[in-house]
Amino acid sequence: MIVLIVNTSEKTGGAALAANRLKDALNNNGVKAKMLVRDKLTDDITVVGLSHTLRNQLHFLWERWTIFWHLHFSRKHLFEIDIANSGVDITKLPEFKEADIIHLSWINQGMLSLKGIRKILDSGKPVVWTMHDIWPATGICHITLNCLRYQSYCGNCRLLPNGGSTNDLSNKVLQRKKKMLEGRNIMFVTCSKWLEKEASKSAILAGQQVFSIPNPIDTHVFHPKDNKQARINAGLPLDKKIILFASQRVTNVNKGISYLIEACHKLAKDYPEIVNKTAIAILGGHAENLREEFDFEVYELGYINDTQRIVDVYNASDVFVLPSLSENLPNTIMEAMACGVPCVGFKVGGIPEEIDHKVNGYVAKYRDATDLAQGLHWILEEADYQDLSSSAITKVQRSYSQRSVALQYINIYNEAMAFKNYRL
Repeated sequence: MIVLIVNTSEKTGGAALAANRLKDALNNNGVKAKMLVRDKLTDDITVVGLSHTLRNQLHFLWERWTIFWHLHFSRKHLFEIDIANSGVDITKLPEFKEADIIHLSWINQGMLSLKGIRKILDSGKPVVWTMHDIWPATGICHITLNCLRYQSYCGNCRLLPNGGSTNDLSNKVLQRKKKMLEGRNIMFVTCSKWLEKEASKSAILAGQQVFSIPNPIDTHVFHPKDNKQARINAGLPLDKKIILFASQRVTNVNKGISYLIEACHKLAKDYPEIVNKTAIAILGGHAENLREEFDFEVYELGYINDTQRIVDVYNASDVFVLPSLSENLPNTIMEAMACGVPCVGFKVGGIPEEIDHKVNGYVAKYRDATDLAQGLHWILEEADYQDLSSSAITKVQRSYSQRSVALQYINIYNEAMAFKNYRL
């Protein structure tokens, strides 16, 4: 079986990491898998980059310009919207022709257009599409934030000027997506049971099959290491407990650092004795000037793309916190748990599927900074830390190992081929 995984980027973003890990998991379990990407960053021979860089950039710019025009030339929400009105035709590529399965991953920002996806479907090859967010099931957004319009028609979109209208851009794109799938079949896979439930309600995906399979992780890479040596490697203090926060862009409102700041204020007020023995480590870009926001000492680690350094940062930490307002199945929680680090997150999206409350971490009430603070204090000062750590490692090995996830995808591929070849 030959599988071609299509993703915009090779390395940048959580979806790219997940797609890469799935490629490796498949190759390690009897399937020949390659990735096709627009933004190739390494010399990995299992990853194929698109040629015609300038033309690819024009697809991206044309889509952004169209969105910019619909936003009345406001930059607000410019990168929260995707409309897939321009993209690459991959059906003539040799990698496409040799593949038995076309596996779409995160294909936004000028990688594939809706017209291009329709052409892939018309090629007759079985198509599987992993949803790393809800965009394939909505008009234009990646995060619904409790908006239910995608379940019927979209329109009156919160992301558009003045709240949009009945027949606004979101409604038009939703109709185009429905037309793209008309008379066609895709096996949709979500990374969490929560997203499977949400996507199944979509007007776009009516009649389509939706399954849930988690992202895989290589536990030979992400695993426990000596805490003291990890702290030396990461440049973190040996005499403090470390609370770790990580995000590609720390200032992304959706990642909820404001709730972490508020939680730390509450910790400092309620437990002043821990202030001098606790530090915050921030992994990610745009973390400048955050030191003054916290009551604890802050270590800004910046954006790191070296995997071994990231493993050191996890192993140097005592607790990982991700107070996101919307999440699918975050890789960062999985990575921290694989390294034996208990996690704290809000009860939202797929986070409660990863963190078993008070077994391997703490699931806080949604948008509740007080409960977030309680969770951090419980892990650092009250719980049996070794039990939490061991349970976190066991959960990852049982649920998210390469073999476990690869076998689930192989079953989906076989079903997709049977459906195409025998109309089952």
